[in-house]
Amino acid sequence: MTIEPYRVQAYNTAKQSENKMHDDTVAKRFGFSGGLVPGVDVMAYMMHQPVAKWGRAFLERGLIDARFIKPVYDGELAELAAEESNGVLSIEVQSRGEPCATGTASLPASAPAVSIADYSEVVAVAERKPVSAASYEVGKWLGTTPLDWADGAASEYLRNIREADPIYAREGLGHPGLLQRVMNRALVDNAILGPWIHVGSRMQLLSAARIGDVITARAKVIGNYDKKGHRFVELDALVVANGKTPLAHCHHVAIYQPREQAAA
Repeated sequence: MTIEPYRVQAYNTAKQSENKMHDDTVAKRFGFSGGLVPGVDVMAYMMHQPVAKWGRAFLERGLIDARFIKPVYDGELAELAAEESNGVLSIEVQSRGEPCATGTASLPASAPAVSIADYSEVVAVAERKPVSAASYEVGKWLGTTPLDWADGAASEYLRNIREADPIYAREGLGHPGLLQRVMNRALVDNAILGPWIHVGSRMQLLSAARIGDVITARAKVIGNYDKKGHRFVELDALVVANGKTPLAHCHHVAIYQPREQAAA
């Protein structure tokens, strides 16, 4: 069964970001044609069709997996096609006639039980140092600076990701794409990164975020390795609202030192 296509005029929310992979000049040095739209925002685009299909239930217990293949560029049209088979939506993002991201979304019968006590609460480092393998030692716990998702921030975020579904304003809910931004914070709040790339994520939602929530991540480093000259990090994390409500269980993969840099 085919779901109605979804189109987004992609917007690079991170032009002023510390991550210069979103800067046109630096991205071109790495072989891209311009600054990359953040993967977390492309993943936010990918949540539109599951939410259109399942509504609030998806925001409370949906499962989404995304892999980023090629960049989506600022101002370009991102075209999302979704196909349903056996209760699973297969989602593909195309831009400039090329596949840029693929993923799946589904609605489990219930959210899995997750114990918040299994995820250590630590604060982000007091002083960030230039990134190295020691920044993300396997087994290390990483905390994030709290993200206060007040009214203005929530509506600005929806505008930035071009999301017009009325469910968020109507029900006072936060868009789950922002939980992915908090996952990125587990990396950037704990080291000074050069240009880096979000490769993919799996996110099991556990509760709907609400406007006004203060959101943090409790992340454990479960992988740190070289692959084709890139240095990768993998995180297993719980995203938490107001220090007590688990919002999502996430697996987050990023290249924290791309090949050109690793060789420098």
